[in-house]
Amino acid sequence: MLSLRPATPADAPMLAELVAAAYGHYVARLGGPPRPMTDDYAEVVRRSRVTVAERGGEIVGLIVLGVDDEGFFIDNVAVDPSHQGRGVGRALLEHAELAASSAGFDSIYLYTHERMTENMALYSRTGYVEYARRPHGDARLVYLRKQLNRE
Repeated sequence: MLSLRPATPADAPMLAELVAAAYGHYVARLGGPPRPMTDDYAEVVRRSRVTVAERGGEIVGLIVLGVDDEGFFIDNVAVDPSHQGRGVGRALLEHAELAASSAGFDSIYLYTHERMTENMALYSRTGYVEYARRPHGDARLVYLRKQLNRE
């Protein structure tokens, strides 16, 4: 059974390991580590809204949420590779959408590197629509937004 809870400072080392495992296969494709792999997770837990997914007492996923001038956003979503395809990512995305809606937002957005084509396909299947491509250093980021049903 999957459960979600807020991350604690004690989770930071495990979150860094999980992100390294989840994003590691992109290093060669991108020519370096994706930004989430370089984050300081003790700092991320301190300054952001981080939720972890647990199965059997083990952290198997995480999502980092925030609010900026463009709205409510997903800064990072990562699932342990051994748990991918088992509903963890979907549960985390649904959690984020509910949090955005509960906070009064009618949409949620995220971005991903344009070479992370698998991510764009997943987000598209779950209702996210591309609205911009922006340069970021040598890379281009794809921005996607999902309209939320507010009841």
